[in-house]
Amino acid sequence: MNGGPLEGIKVIDQTTVVVGPICSRTLADYGADVIKVEAPSGDLLRTMAKGSRNPGMSGKFLNFNRNKRSICLDIKKKAGLDVLKKLISTADVFVSNVRPQGLARAGLAYEDLGKDNPKLIYCSIVGFGKGGRYYNQPAYDPIIQSVSGVAATLHRATGEPRFVPMVMTDHTTGLIAAQVIGFALYRREKNGVGEAIEVPMFENMASFVASEHMGACTFDPPVGPTGDGRLLSPYYRPLATKNGFITVGPNTNDQAFAFFDAIGRPELKKDPRFDTAANRTSNAADYFIVRKEGLLKKTTEDWLKIFEEKDVPAQRYNTIEDILVDPHLNEVNFFGMEEHPSEGRIRRTRPANTFSGGGRVSQTHAPRLGENTVSILDELGYSEAEIKDMIETGSADQAD
Repeated sequence: MNGGPLEGIKVIDQTTVVVGPICSRTLADYGADVIKVEAPSGDLLRTMAKGSRNPGMSGKFLNFNRNKRSICLDIKKKAGLDVLKKLISTADVFVSNVRPQGLARAGLAYEDLGKDNPKLIYCSIVGFGKGGRYYNQPAYDPIIQSVSGVAATLHRATGEPRFVPMVMTDHTTGLIAAQVIGFALYRREKNGVGEAIEVPMFENMASFVASEHMGACTFDPPVGPTGDGRLLSPYYRPLATKNGFITVGPNTNDQAFAFFDAIGRPELKKDPRFDTAANRTSNAADYFIVRKEGLLKKTTEDWLKIFEEKDVPAQRYNTIEDILVDPHLNEVNFFGMEEHPSEGRIRRTRPANTFSGGGRVSQTHAPRLGENTVSILDELGYSEAEIKDMIETGSADQAD
């Protein structure tokens, strides 16, 4: 038994790259039994991402696919497709980021699968929602960053259109998909019935951007321009100190006034530009300049000590390398070491969230392609001869 709040939930995961695997990893991390269904070529992320010891086992793949089992099926062949359908008939959740038309052609639409498994929670992660002109178009993270306005916020802030240098829309949508699957499972507990869920990347990220930056255009007619000027300021960034960088966030009056005292500018507490939160927002550009100039006077370490004493929100600027040795993350055991059966010693993050009722106990490694094919087929009731035939004919495959 896995332990965790989703213990006993079986998930069939027909997703690839990032958005779907983040969703299914989240479900797996909190106790679900996730079976990753892969084509003979494997998840694209196995080979697309840089950094690996062995072919097909990139660092990104390892990070996004822990706590899952892998079955390799060629669903273009009838026997392979029949296995997938049988798997789904035994599952609580089916999640896919294959385009809906492709699923329908294979007989994997909700209308098909729900007949055999009326309690199934069927989650389709798509680029664009049904009913709009972009529906069924292919999409990856940069496509959604571009069309949803994420890149435009960086344009406003930096002077040129840029993507956030992480697959942020994939991560965000994947987490939302896991969240809404949880909602559907809760509703099923009350009414005993499954349902289909559509999770569109574009609409979710457009909501993200609009909630932050629609601002004065919330009103009809608008009472001002779009955009949160604080967030779009060129000074909305880590600021230089005497020996590095720091980020501060004094928002309340108590925090702002303590900050003014710390930088030796107590008179700013009575400055009409800065004496209230509303005035500091209206004069955000001036407020950022005060911060920028004030922080140059001391080292990062000095400021962190001062701001901790004054209860001003502040933290150091960490590089990616710094995160790996951050003392807080070390104290909460965020990074652990794992002996992977094929990849050797690897670094692994733990789920960030904890439950007083207990979390997942059995932490398992990211699987090789088809590592669990035989055992999963056996669980489904296939005989040894049937399994051998499927592997010999290419309907299924197993890891070497």
